[in-house]
Amino acid sequence: MDTPEWSAAFEVRSAAQLQLLAGKLAVHLRPGDLLVLSGELGAGKTTFTQGLGRGLFVADRIISPTFVLVRQHSAVGGGPGLVHVDAYRLESAAAVDDLDLEATMAANVTVVEWGRGRVEHLSESRLHIDIGRPLGGGSGGLPAALTTTFDDDGEDEVRSVTLSGFGPRWFGRQPALALD
Repeated sequence: MDTPEWSAAFEVRSAAQLQLLAGKLAVHLRPGDLLVLSGELGAGKTTFTQGLGRGLFVADRIISPTFVLVRQHSAVGGGPGLVHVDAYRLESAAAVDDLDLEATMAANVTVVEWGRGRVEHLSESRLHIDIGRPLGGGSGGLPAALTTTFDDDGEDEVRSVTLSGFGPRWFGRQPALALD
């Protein structure tokens, strides 16, 4: 894998804050941008995409595309739409090619959950967004493990979010994002 042009790390303390971060990122995106989301089950990939959709002013409610693989959301106004892909069950880049994402990329921001190692060939420039949700129990304040399911006790959990920009589109263009 190639080296990112830049990386930025954030600590988010709630689903709302994760969506806020995504919404702030949305203003820096343009048609043709490719975002590759990574994280364990329940990390917040779809939650992030919901915030991104709000920031892009897409018309439809964003839900996981797990069973349909691809959902396309039109923008309200003149901005780009959103194509939301779940590549979890796709075994290769060739299987991604069967989705014909190239046909919609030029007019949309394309977000691919579970896309690492499967979609990099779609664009020489892309953003990787890694979302982790550590649990306590490690030594020195470090997490002991990552969890793969949300707790149902209503408590928000801290997530680490790392954004990395790859390719010429992101050279010298690290978005200024703040969660305050």
